[in-house]
Amino acid sequence: MMAQTPARQPVAIALLFIVTGLVGLYGSFQLTVERFALIADPETKLSCDINPFVSCGPVIQSAQGSLFGFPNPLIGLMAFVAPVAVGVGLLAGARFARWFWILFNVGLLAAMVFIHWLMVQTVFVIGTLCPYCMLVWLVTIPLFWFGTINNLGRNFGLPEGAASLFRAALPWAWLIVLLNYLIIVAIILQHFPTLLTVLFGG
Repeated sequence: MMAQTPARQPVAIALLFIVTGLVGLYGSFQLTVERFALIADPETKLSCDINPFVSCGPVIQSAQGSLFGFPNPLIGLMAFVAPVAVGVGLLAGARFARWFWILFNVGLLAAMVFIHWLMVQTVFVIGTLCPYCMLVWLVTIPLFWFGTINNLGRNFGLPEGAASLFRAALPWAWLIVLLNYLIIVAIILQHFPTLLTVLFGG
């Protein structure tokens, strides 16, 4: 049976949108500030330049750091406003149409693909880990998985049998998020085998 009216969303989803959006905005803002600092003084040491393995500078100044001709963090400053606004709207009782959720999920998918592409570029091409970039990765992953599974269960108009399965799966979405994190950590540690020693000594 197809849903006829927009479904009310769980409060936890609204809070997730707000928290991940705000953290993503913070990471994007800090990257933008660091970019301005490099423009003012290309030789400056950034606050996120910790060691040769963990450093924002090389990532910010790379071609990948301005993929569309302007600094990537500007995309984050614009994009992370959306989940915050949606989350606040949901807490206020707003209900959005199916087409809205489809477009919102397209944005989540684009963000997910983009951060994983950036991760590959950072690890295998640039060879340096950017702390604020990783903060953005950290929040984009649960934003995508929880948002997508919730949409499949409530907002895409799937037949009730399929939709109910996704609603039941939503509380377990953290397992997918955890697996996603573990895969990224495994890739990083495999490529930087001495990273733990550098970070924690020994």
